[in-house]
This record gives sequence, C-alpha cells and structure tokens, in this order.
Amino acid sequence: MDLKSQKEIASKILKCGKTRVKVTADKDVEEALTRNDIRDLIQRGLIKKIQKKGTSKAYSKQRLAQKKRGRKKSFGSRKGTMKARIKNDKKDWLAVVRPLRRLIKKLLDDERISRKDYTNLYRKIKGGFFRNKKHLLSYLKTQEMLKERTSTKKPAKKEVKIETKTKKEKPKEEPKKEKKVKAEKKAKTKKESDK
Repeated sequence: MDLKSQKEIASKILKCGKTRVKVTADKDVEEALTRNDIRDLIQRGLIKKIQKKGTSKAYSKQRLAQKKRGRKKSFGSRKGTMKARIKNDKKDWLAVVRPLRRLIKKLLDDERISRKDYTNLYRKIKGGFFRNKKHLLSYLKTQEMLKERTSTKKPAKKEVKIETKTKKEKPKEEPKKEKKVKAEKKAKTKKESDK
C-alpha cells in the first residue's frame, strides 16, 4: 500500500515537508484522492503533522547554571579582548576620566592653565577626546596652553595652636616616715592641751 500521493497532498495542505506527515494505514486513507478527502482525514486525526525536533535546552541550562557559579570562564572559554568582556562601559569610562579631571584641576590650582582652557579641556575629557594623561599633556604643549611654573608660592595657611586640657595634678603623697612624724606631733599637742 503506497501512500506517497496522499502524503504529498497532505504536506501541501499542512504546509510542511513530506517527512513530517504521519499517515495511519487505513482503508479511508488509501481511497482518498482529492484535497477535500485529505482535509477530512486531517480533521478526523488519521493524518497528522509531526512536531519539529529542536535542540534540547537542557545542556545549555546546565552550562548557564555553572557559569553563574563562576565555572567555565577560564582562558580556554574566552573569546575576544578584555575590553570586549567588560560589561560596564561606564566604569571603563570613569577609569579614564577621573585622573584626567584631577590633573586639570591641579593645573588650574597651580595657575598653569586659565579658567577658559580648564572648561574647554573639561568638556573634551567628558567627550573622550583624550586617551590618557600623556595624551592630554602633549595636547597642552602643542596648543601652548601650559604656562611656566611661577616660583612665587601662595602663602601657607596660619597654623592654629590648639590648647589641650591637661589633667589636674594630684598633690604628691608624702613619704610614710614624714606621715608618722606628723602624727606623733599631733598626738603630743593633744596631750599638752588636755593637761
């Protein structure tokens, strides 16, 4: 019993390949010739469409669980540069920006650059114009923004002396012999006063 033609018609109706059409051997299926006959057989459940086989997610889930625990991340499993593996771009940006901002602030405080140049450089740093400190300093030299160091330094802040409270000193105790002598003198004076 050859059901080749029925499978072909069913595959066109079900919109899938011939291999995915499952036909149960039955007298009605053999007699079916037209598309309408096969549609009826599909409704009755004699001709079915097999579910497509996909790859199982079980292995990938297991691997993901291991990665969450910190496994499978060694050098053999890595592809791409370290920059490609950095997840937080903002941290990467901050690592460049903060030292550059500190440098231009110091230059401004030392009066080696003007306020106008400072604001201009600040914006360029924010935009990622400079790669590092060396690049920034070379830019300052080529643009002739850096002023010579002045020997006159700002006057140092006055030192404020803070007086700390000292503990009150207790009167020193007299040696034991002197105490005895004083006690004896008191006793003599009492005896004399009693007489």
